Amino acid sequence: MEQRINFFEKGQGAMKALYGLGGYLAKSKIEKNLLHLIFFRVSQINGCAYCLDMHSKDLRAQGETEQRLYMIGAWREASVYTDRERAAFAWAESVTKLTDQNVSDEVYDFVTSQFSEEEMIDLTMGVLAINCYNRINVAFRTPAGSYVPGQHAVAA
Repeated sequence: MEQRINFFEKGQGAMKALYGLGGYLAKSKIEKNLLHLIFFRVSQINGCAYCLDMHSKDLRAQGETEQRLYMIGAWREASVYTDRERAAFAWAESVTKLTDQNVSDEVYDFVTSQFSEEEMIDLTMGVLAINCYNRINVAFRTPAGSYVPGQHAVAA
């Protein structure tokens, strides 16, 4: 598919708002590796090839195992994730999908057993951020495959 608009080039003013959210998340108490895992999982749900390429490369550069990346789509059945990671995935999926316009009490209770209120806010902001990026990249068909680990950290 052909790229529609190079949003990262043409939409620099709009991107500043999202970069501000990235700056906020950089100061979050949520582990950076966990944020990237959430970004990877949400990007799978949304079918964003660009973000999957980026976050898989960043995660591997930070020492994440191939096994955990391969199994993240089946995190409920995979024994390689901690309860904290599972809670984060459950929250990320619920906030992304908003099934019946609701996040279930079961998911909320699980997440509150693993995260403080401040961390839940940060977790939610991370989910919102990656959903924004996914929608930009999918809408404008940002080409995937050429991302270099850390590329956007340097640009932002």
